Amino acid sequence: MNVKSVVENKEKYEVELTVEVGQAEFEAGLDQAYRKSRGSISVPGFRKGKAPRKVIEGMYGASVFYEDAIEAIYPQACQDAIKENNLDSVAPPQVEILDLGKEGFSFKATITVRPVITLKQYKGLEADKVLPTVTDEAVDAELQQYIDRATQLEAVERAAQMGDTAVIDYAGYKDGALFDGGSAQGYELLLGSHSFIPGFEEQVVGMSAGEEKDIDLTFPEEYHAEELAGKPVTFKVKCVEVKEKKLPEIDDEFAKDVSEFDTLAEFKEDLKQKVIERNMNNSEAKFRQSLLAILCDQVDIELPKAMVEAQTDRFLESYAARLEQQGITLEMYMQYMQMSIDQIRDDLRSSAVTQIKQQLALDAVVAAENIVISDEDVDEEVKKAAANLNVPYERVVEGLDRDGLKADLARDRAMALVATEAKPHMVEATVGDGDEIEVTEVTKDDAKGEPKAEEAPKAEGEAAEEKKPAKKTTRKKAAPKDAEAKEGEDAPKKTTRSRKPKAEKAEGEEAPKKTTRKKKTETEKPEE
Repeated sequence: MNVKSVVENKEKYEVELTVEVGQAEFEAGLDQAYRKSRGSISVPGFRKGKAPRKVIEGMYGASVFYEDAIEAIYPQACQDAIKENNLDSVAPPQVEILDLGKEGFSFKATITVRPVITLKQYKGLEADKVLPTVTDEAVDAELQQYIDRATQLEAVERAAQMGDTAVIDYAGYKDGALFDGGSAQGYELLLGSHSFIPGFEEQVVGMSAGEEKDIDLTFPEEYHAEELAGKPVTFKVKCVEVKEKKLPEIDDEFAKDVSEFDTLAEFKEDLKQKVIERNMNNSEAKFRQSLLAILCDQVDIELPKAMVEAQTDRFLESYAARLEQQGITLEMYMQYMQMSIDQIRDDLRSSAVTQIKQQLALDAVVAAENIVISDEDVDEEVKKAAANLNVPYERVVEGLDRDGLKADLARDRAMALVATEAKPHMVEATVGDGDEIEVTEVTKDDAKGEPKAEEAPKAEGEAAEEKKPAKKTTRKKAAPKDAEAKEGEDAPKKTTRSRKPKAEKAEGEEAPKKTTRKKKTETEKPEE
C-alpha cells in the first residue's frame, strides 16, 4: 500500500488521499476472494468448491474476483493510510476506485477530519449555581419510601374502600358472550389506582368478601382493541377478599428494621445528609451544563456534514438498541409513532450537533491546557469500572478503545478545570415534597458555597461521551452485496396515552419527537 498524494481542503475539513495497492497485495486479495467464493461456483467436470481459480477465471473472466478482492482490501488500506498521515477521522471515508487491473488498483479516499477551534474564553465564565435548601417535607418524602416498603396488606371484614386492595374474580361479556382477555381469577386491584377502565373501580367500592355483582360499563372510544372500543359490556365480579394497608409504627424500632441506625432521629439525619449530597451533586452537574453551553456558543463554525451524519448514525444505533432491550424493534416503533426513519434522524440530528460542539469546545480546552492522559490513568479508570460493574478487569479491557477513553478522560478534566475557574452566580432553591422550586438570589456575603442545613433536587449527568467512528468505509460505484409485539389484555384495564414504546435517552441525545400517532395504545396493568 502506498499513499501517492494528499490534498487538504481546510474549509470543508476534508483530506483527499490517493492510495495505490500493489500487485502482491492485490493478488493476496484475489486468492482470498477465490477461497471464499469457490464453494458457491459450479464448474462442469469439477465437484462444487474444487474447481481451480484459473479454471473459474477462464470461464467467467479474469475480473471475476476483482470486486470481492477490492472489498476485502480497501477498508484496511484506507485505515492504514489515515494512521500513516496522522488524521483524526470523524466519519466513514468516501472511497472512489480510480484505476484497476491485474497489477493492482488505486483509489481516492475523502476523509473528514475533526475541526480544530480556539475558544475566545474558557476561564472566568459566569453561570448560575444553586444552593439547595432542603425542607423537613423533603426529608419526610425520602422517609416515605421506606414506609411504603414496610407497609403490609391485611385482610379485613368490611366493605372495600378507596385505597384498599380488592381481590376479585371477574369475567367480561359483550353481547352475552365472553370476550378474549376479559377474565381473571384472584386479581389484586388497588382501588383508586385508575388502572381499570373508568367506572369499574368505583363500583367495586362497597363490595365485601363473598359478594357478587354485575358491573355495566362502556369501553372508551379510543380503546386499543377496536372490537371493544366504545362498546357496552358487562363484567360479572366476585369479591374474594378485601385488604387494607397496615402502616408500620414510625419509631426507633422501625429505624432499626430498615437501616443500620438505632434511633429514628439518627436515621432521619442520615436521610437529610443523603438528600443534601444528592442535591449538591445535581447543582454541580447543572452548573457544569450551563458552563458547557456557554463554551458551545463559541463554536460558531459550520460543522462538516459527514461528521454530523456519522454522529446521528451512532445515536440512531444506540436508540434502536435500547428499544430492542425493551422488546421493541425500530420498525415497530416507527409504525406505532407513524414516523419515518428520516423524521427520527432529523430529531436526533440536533442532539448530534450539540454533542459535537461540546466535544470540540472541550478539546480546545484540552489543547490550551496541554492536558495529557497517561496509560496509568486509563488503567485506573478501567479498574473503577470493573469494580462498579462487578466484573473482572480483563473483561472490561477486552475490546477497549483506549484512545477513545483517553479523549473522554481528557474532556472530563477540561470540564473540571472550566468549573473550577468559573465565577458562579449563587442562587438559593428551596425544595419541599412537591415539584415546585422557589429560587432566590444569594448575596455575595451569603454565598459560601456550602449547603444549607435543610435541603433537596436530583442529579443529572454531564456531557455525553464520544465514541470513535466505526471503521467502516463507503465506496462509490459499488452496490452493497447481499449473499410482533405482544398486545396487552383486553379488559377491563384502562388505556393510557403515556405508555408508548420508549427508549431511555443517551447522554447528549434526545429521544425522537413524535409527530402524529395512532389511536391504539397499550394497556396499563394495575398497581399492586
